[in-house]
Amino acid sequence: MKIKTAIIATAVLLTAATQIHAQAPEGYTKGTVTLAGGSTVEGYIKDNIKKNAAISFVDNNGGSKKQFEGSQINGAVVDGVNYTCIRGDFFKMVCSGKICFLQKASNAANKASYNGAEAVFNSGTEGKIGDYFVYSGGNLKHITKKTVQSFIDTDLAGCQAAVEKAKSINGDIPALEAAITVYNNTVK
Repeated sequence: MKIKTAIIATAVLLTAATQIHAQAPEGYTKGTVTLAGGSTVEGYIKDNIKKNAAISFVDNNGGSKKQFEGSQINGAVVDGVNYTCIRGDFFKMVCSGKICFLQKASNAANKASYNGAEAVFNSGTEGKIGDYFVYSGGNLKHITKKTVQSFIDTDLAGCQAAVEKAKSINGDIPALEAAITVYNNTVK
């Protein structure tokens, strides 16, 4: 009976220790980082995207803390939200496929990075936080009320259903997601 009680007590302590160890540090949420080389690491992320175009990362063991700027990584998943990094800026992935529909989440323009002791200033991307962009074939296009019609006429032109859907939104840029999804599901 004493052995059975000891085994149960040990199991309870190990379970409790594992749960304590698996908790996110204060201010961090579970996430992954896609490094510049394409590999991914899992751990805990503190979102500093809007504030300084960066994230703080702690590995699953609660060990080494590292700061990643948007210019150092390809992307991250923070609290279930997928971000991609282009020219130092973080973009929330609204939908993906042949054409990715993105919303700007940071402003890395004129942010200093250091190559040793030498400061290198990032040009970032055009637009402001909250603006929408499309990314396809390595090209990033800022979608505004002035450019939305050109995007519909050129980029969606290969899919009539997507063009019709885009024209029906009457300039509501966030609603372009539906048209881009139609395009991505039709054009492979």
